[in-house]
Formats: sequence, C-alpha cells, structure tokens
Amino acid sequence: MKKIFFALMFVSSIASAQDLMAILLPAPQREIGKPLMQALTLRQSSRVFDTKPLPMQELSNLLWASCGINRPNAGKRTAASARNWQEIDVYVALPEGVYVYNAASNLLEPVVKGDLRALFGVQDFVATAPVNLLYVSDFAKIKSNDSDETKLIFTSVSAGLMAQNVYLYCASQNLSVVLRGLIPKEKLAAAIKLRPEQKILISQTVGYSK
Repeated sequence: MKKIFFALMFVSSIASAQDLMAILLPAPQREIGKPLMQALTLRQSSRVFDTKPLPMQELSNLLWASCGINRPNAGKRTAASARNWQEIDVYVALPEGVYVYNAASNLLEPVVKGDLRALFGVQDFVATAPVNLLYVSDFAKIKSNDSDETKLIFTSVSAGLMAQNVYLYCASQNLSVVLRGLIPKEKLAAAIKLRPEQKILISQTVGYSK
C-alpha cells in the first residue's frame, strides 16, 4: 500500500510540473545598461514594489546577470564559483508558478504550478512583487572532502556574488531589489520539492518601484 501511495505522489508531482510549461527566454541583451561605476553609485535596497510583471526580456537579462554563461567555450559564468562547482540553482517564483533557471539553455524549467510567492519570505511585499529569486545550494554538486561548514562558507559566497550581480543589474535598469534572509525554509523546501542535499540560502525580490 505504501508503494502505491508513493507512486501516486510521484506521478502527481510530475504532473504538477508538466502543467507548467517551460519558458525559453530571449537572448540576454549584453550591450545595455549604465557604466559599472554609476551602477555601484545607484546600488541600494528597496522594499516597495509595483505588482506590474517584468517582461521576459528583462527577466532574461536579470537571470543572465545573476549566473548566466559569459564564456560559452568553457561553460563559465558571470559569477565566480569555488572550484567551478556551479552548485547554486536559482529558483524563480512568478505568479503562475515556480521555475528553475537553466543557464546553459537560457530556459526556465517548470518546478511547481501555482502562486507560491508568499512562501519566499515573510514580508508582505514578497507575495505581490512580480519576481522572487531563491538561491539554493546543491551539496550533491560539491565534489570535495571539506566539512559541511566549509562547504557552506564557499557556497554562501557564491550566492552572495550572484545576488550582487542582480543588485548591479537592477541599479543599471532602475529596478527595485532587496535581498532577504527571513524565509520559511522548511515549508518552502517541501513546496518546491527540494532534496535533502539542497539547502536554501537566501532570497531576493525584484520589480518596478511603486
């Protein structure tokens, strides 16, 4: 009976993701934006967001800035990664569902259908802002004999670098953004079906200023 139950749960989880279609993002626009020093001058956190959705082009640019591939021949990215583990996955919460960013294919892969934005943080604005990013470390991708504490330090630095890239992109494009640590991690991990080796690190809200 237990085997039947778990089989049904597995089929149900696949169906919930399949109901949500993958999104092929437009190619990132690499020639736009303010000069770096201006973006650094304008970089700031904001907790006031309009509910207006971001266009797919803007979302593509944003995700490429976070950890897109900038050296295709080597498969390397815009954010440094310790020993090139590339262990951080960026989950994207939109009103219609949750996706995970596939940098190699410039694709949003479906994870769970439905509006789960409220689970990405405890502040009121999280539930209505157009985009919430979640940085998730996959310890299964970390090929190292280091302690879990050391791995967590390395992977947290990686997430911080990605988040700063997003901050600079938002400063360059006049978008509001804030990095947040208050997340109901257990509820969210269950809702987006994370494995035990996947660790939620931090979340980031992005949108237009209200």
